[in-house]
Amino acid sequence: MDKEKIARLTHELLVELGEDPKRQGLEKTPERVAESWAHLTSGYRSDIESIVNGAVFESETNNMILCRDIELYSLCEHHILPFFGSCTIGYIAHNKMIGLSKLARIVDHFSRRLQLQERLTAQIAKAVGEAVDAEGVGVIIKASHMCMTMRGVSKQHSSMTTSSVLGSFRDDPSTRLEFLTLSEQ
Repeated sequence: MDKEKIARLTHELLVELGEDPKRQGLEKTPERVAESWAHLTSGYRSDIESIVNGAVFESETNNMILCRDIELYSLCEHHILPFFGSCTIGYIAHNKMIGLSKLARIVDHFSRRLQLQERLTAQIAKAVGEAVDAEGVGVIIKASHMCMTMRGVSKQHSSMTTSSVLGSFRDDPSTRLEFLTLSEQ
């Protein structure tokens, strides 16, 4: 990402909006915006293999593993406005488990790009499943979208929930029920 170019474009945008980019409060804004974009879109410049970094461990049990309330934020690809919320990930692996912090890092990897919540949910489920050769995976995301609350219909208290279930979480009703029950506790 060319941060200098992003700063120049931000300067131009401020002028187009009717602002004076040289006024005191905006003098450094183009550079700050470029730094923000570098962070908010860092998912384009990272890869799952480096994120997991070998933190997959042998396990003697194949119980359901669930991590709730993983905070996330992303940018809606339609309006480039933020959406934010939380993610729950559950999986049953074939004798493997992943380091707990890696689940949050996988969420960040896919969240830090222009996204749709529906796609984000599916990408996380697929990546976790592949990382641990999972028997099944479930992911639930609940998020508030600024494109829904700040503009258009302006419904401030709205939220969206998406889920992706793979393998035994899709095929076995009792496994899916266990996941849904645990995710709500």
